Amino acid sequence: MRVALLSGEYPPQPGGVGDYTRRLGLALAARRHAVAALTIQAGQLLLYDLPADDEPGPADDNGIVIWPPTGPAPRVRQGRSAFGVQPSAAPLDWSPRCWPAVIAALHRLQPDWLHIQYQTGAYAMRPGVNLLPWRLRRLPGRPRVAVTFHDLLEPYLLPKAGPLRRWVNRRLARDADAVIATNAADAAALRALGARPAVIPIGSNIPVAPPPGYGRAAWRARLGAADGELLVAYFGLLSPSKGVDLLVEALAGLERPWRLLLVGGAATAPQDVAYAAGVRAVIERHGLAARVIATGHADPSAVSAHLLAADAAALPFRDGASLRRGSLLAALAHGLPVLTTPPTDPEAAALLRDGEVTLLAPPAPAALRVALARLAADPALRARLAAGGRALAARFSWDAIAARHEGVYGAGS
Repeated sequence: MRVALLSGEYPPQPGGVGDYTRRLGLALAARRHAVAALTIQAGQLLLYDLPADDEPGPADDNGIVIWPPTGPAPRVRQGRSAFGVQPSAAPLDWSPRCWPAVIAALHRLQPDWLHIQYQTGAYAMRPGVNLLPWRLRRLPGRPRVAVTFHDLLEPYLLPKAGPLRRWVNRRLARDADAVIATNAADAAALRALGARPAVIPIGSNIPVAPPPGYGRAAWRARLGAADGELLVAYFGLLSPSKGVDLLVEALAGLERPWRLLLVGGAATAPQDVAYAAGVRAVIERHGLAARVIATGHADPSAVSAHLLAADAAALPFRDGASLRRGSLLAALAHGLPVLTTPPTDPEAAALLRDGEVTLLAPPAPAALRVALARLAADPALRARLAAGGRALAARFSWDAIAARHEGVYGAGS
């Protein structure tokens, strides 16, 4: 089967949906499907070839097709080259102006399925992707279209356009041949839009695979974490829903020695940029700059090494823990005792059991501080949470996720 994965972000761009797209593509390729990933970066449509035994590498050596064609054709491993199409007059974005480029890429690839990985923010709140399945329905010989809804936020169109914003999400769900939700709550909301979604949970977006020769003690020393210091890891982009400001306030009053390891790149949305500046202001106000280590964007092996070096992970989501958070699953898969906030989704609440799989505390500095002190003082609790987290993460293997996608693709054939 030939599958094209369309994503609003893709490595080396930072973001959980991009990491998810790559991991899903590699898992499908490992099951002997021909897989490519499509995204727009810097105004160009890029195509990544995903053979089973190859991680994405440098842009000029990874089977990438660039839109619009510029300069010499890229070097490729799989015999692919830039396809001949008329260059766009302006840089591409996720408005309907991207349709000709996407259609040309699909003509080049001839996939059986185009699988859209939908997260509103990843497409810059633009509606071009929402209406793409409708556009493709008018083409002869089109691929079938699947959509995975990683969130149900509505795109921005114009002020006071609430009904229209809801309409474009409804169109995306109804015009697709198959719809996938990552959790039961989103599935219920999609059914209310008239869709019939399958539920396929996400997996960890970071494999447990540190660099060759990795040593935990040496890596901790490299980070400046002394013996006896509690090294707390936060993994992910900084955005208001993540609660990192609450975590800093909690750590500011923690009596035992600690360091905070912020693993991940900077978000680019204006509200996220403003939030990150606010987090830095909290750190400076408490005089904690020497205790906070920010890695910036790191490749998966470095992220894995950082997580393995930490003593615990703290993910104080303001809207509650969720199984659609790849950062949470990555921390669990790495055997970290995880402090997070109570889930609002009953499915997640049943799996992220307090004191067994995670340690739960409300998203408030005082409550988080008490939980951090408890983690620091109780090695048996840390060991129990690490074991419970690993066991839960093992249920979300990428091979199993790919197999369930095969079921969806087969059902829609």
